[in-house]
Amino acid sequence: MSPKPFICALAIALVCLTAAAQDLTVDQIIAKNIEAHGGLEKIKAQKTLRFSGRMTLGPGLEAPAVMEQKRPGSFRLEITLQGLTAVQAYDGQTGWQINPFAGKKDPELMGEDDLKEAQEQADIDGPLVDYKAKGNKVELVGREKVEGSDTYKLKVTLKNGEVRYFYLDADTFLEIKEESKRMIRGTEVEGETTFGDYKEEGGVMMPHSFESGPKGSTQKQHITIEKVEINPPIEDARFKLPAAAKPADKKPEEKTPATKPPVNR
Repeated sequence: MSPKPFICALAIALVCLTAAAQDLTVDQIIAKNIEAHGGLEKIKAQKTLRFSGRMTLGPGLEAPAVMEQKRPGSFRLEITLQGLTAVQAYDGQTGWQINPFAGKKDPELMGEDDLKEAQEQADIDGPLVDYKAKGNKVELVGREKVEGSDTYKLKVTLKNGEVRYFYLDADTFLEIKEESKRMIRGTEVEGETTFGDYKEEGGVMMPHSFESGPKGSTQKQHITIEKVEINPPIEDARFKLPAAAKPADKKPEEKTPATKPPVNR
């Protein structure tokens, strides 16, 4: 048999496969993403999560960090450096923080923009899981190359109006990159986070390496997850505003978030 007909047949088959891949709907892509992470049952079985690792804060400067999440919507991040620990937390209603690096050792209420960030991080499943029930809107923008990989680009409009772009690997359907636009002190700031080093934790695939910072900048924070705890006991009091802070306290000025915490699966 001449190889030419075989080559032609192969080319036709590849075209058909490409066309089929492009015909995936948003819901089909999200379903594949959830399955790639381990499936909805295993994702929902995570009631609490604790991530421990290290982040770079500058050339030669690293700090231990711990992030905790608890259903239905609580979040706490701690960053320790030179004996001082900064805290950001949200209990489902109130967001607060302690920033000793700015000379503020007492807890204070978050500003509006930081509060939106904390509410987003408190979603243990991420914005794609049950997106309709959460009031989010997801659109398929198209397919793009990201660091040499074919990806599906999804536009996610959160219930609060914030917009995120997620790039899912066209083969694995796992997140490769996220782009965001956030308001910081009244100015719109574009940021991006790349995800890598996926490992299975409790039956769920999670990234263990992140780079986060302003879009297009070479100055990025690198985060490495060293330990993941599934369903550790975490008291609700961990997320509550300490008694030292009063609801009438003046809200602080908005600041650029110290880091982009991990994708929640």
